[in-house]
Amino acid sequence: MSEVTFKQNPVTLNGQVQTAGDKAPSFKVLATDLSEVTLEDAKGKKLLISAVPSIDTGTCDKQTRRFNEEAADVEGAEVWTISADLPFAQRRWCAAAGLDNAKVFSDHRDLDFGEKYGVAIDELRLLSRSVFVINEAGEITYSEIVPEVSEHPDYEKAIEALKQA
Repeated sequence: MSEVTFKQNPVTLNGQVQTAGDKAPSFKVLATDLSEVTLEDAKGKKLLISAVPSIDTGTCDKQTRRFNEEAADVEGAEVWTISADLPFAQRRWCAAAGLDNAKVFSDHRDLDFGEKYGVAIDELRLLSRSVFVINEAGEITYSEIVPEVSEHPDYEKAIEALKQA
């Protein structure tokens, strides 16, 4: 794994980095209503996991909107946005953004997703910007950890991977 930076400063990612070909490890996150959600809740679906540092920033906002818009036409697919934001902040953002049906989940409580996918930023207790595509069989078919956290992921490659999953 190459070095990851946040605003040009190196950061440490905790956990086991997952890559294409790996079996997707299960994890537990919180929905905006505080209910627990696990990877098994997406069983039998194609899943694009879009991890962002904070839903309230411009880049994260754009990433969440774009993946939700572009994946809407992919048969049998869901987009899950995961951040370490509090579920209350995520719910407020979804309402303000007009994305009430977006699946946005919080890893704030345990950083369970972040550590199992190797994207928990040690210094900031945030998730590093990353994308994982998981097929119906529960295998990771695409992964990207964006080298500079403040920059965008490769949207085209991720959506193409979701279509092919």
